[in-house]
Amino acid sequence: MLSEPVLDVEVIAELLGWRPEQVSAALDELAELSLVRQDTPENGGLRLANPEIGLLSLQGRREAELLEQQQRIAASRAEVTQLIARYVHRGRLRSELSVEELVGVGAVRTRIEDLVKETKIGMLAFIPEGGQLRENLAASRPLNRLVLERGVAMRTIYLDSVRNDAHTMDHIAHLTGLGAQVRTVAALPLRMIVYDGTSALIPVDPEDSSRGALLLRGEALVAPLLALFGQFWDNAVPLGTVRTSDGVGLSEQHRVVLALLAAGNTDESIARKLGVSVRTGRRVIAELMKRLDARARFQAGARAAELGWLSKPGTRPASGPRSAADHDAFDLDQEIGTTDVDM
Repeated sequence: MLSEPVLDVEVIAELLGWRPEQVSAALDELAELSLVRQDTPENGGLRLANPEIGLLSLQGRREAELLEQQQRIAASRAEVTQLIARYVHRGRLRSELSVEELVGVGAVRTRIEDLVKETKIGMLAFIPEGGQLRENLAASRPLNRLVLERGVAMRTIYLDSVRNDAHTMDHIAHLTGLGAQVRTVAALPLRMIVYDGTSALIPVDPEDSSRGALLLRGEALVAPLLALFGQFWDNAVPLGTVRTSDGVGLSEQHRVVLALLAAGNTDESIARKLGVSVRTGRRVIAELMKRLDARARFQAGARAAELGWLSKPGTRPASGPRSAADHDAFDLDQEIGTTDVDM
């Protein structure tokens, strides 16, 4: 690009003998480093920034990030020292922490039944797929009823896309009728279930939960998952609340797609994370690229970031004000929520 400033992705790929997607990935990285900027279509849509200015700016950012990281490490070291001292003093560190691998769906479901019987306070969960299979929903109902009738609290976070699946919505209505709390978000990082804040099930492979799960025991192992759930719960939308588009007409789902595009995710990966079909995912991507007048995927993500399109949109209640419980921050010392008990 230094020797030939006016080049597009296809020409660069031909000159380098690379695949176009390799060039797009490299340009994504250069754009993130502010070394490549957008230009007019007649100039190929891309322009190399002044390397001296760009690299000096990058160096300054890296130095600031390094200083911030050193400060975080120092703070983390102090927290870890306190945590270790606490558990060593109690003589519980080694005895309470454990990781058990459960191979296959059958082993996971058997262990879930045991964990549900032991649960006394509450359970919480991420359900990252979209519409759930009918047989899975039917299989989970007896255990759901068991824990809810026993007074166990339940909090579950589904994907926004389940709102378009009638069978899953019927199942959620059944849960909430028994006292469970349910919210939705555009995307979730993984499937997980946490029991009483001391045990947690997470998949061995987040991309394929059928391979089995890891059972984590001990507060030190489960605490990060509780914090993660709390962050998503605070930003999730109760079923009685409708997401609204912002001033530029973008929804939370649009923003997640733009962030995933900027991170280099494929159409299939984006659709899976949203819990929608690949066809629907591609339609959303095409609409966003058209709105941004972007010819390449990395341009769409970079352009969206420049326009400030990646902030969280507002929400509004579907009817009536939200309850005080909806506004409460997640408190580890209060009652723990729960969810669907089927992994």
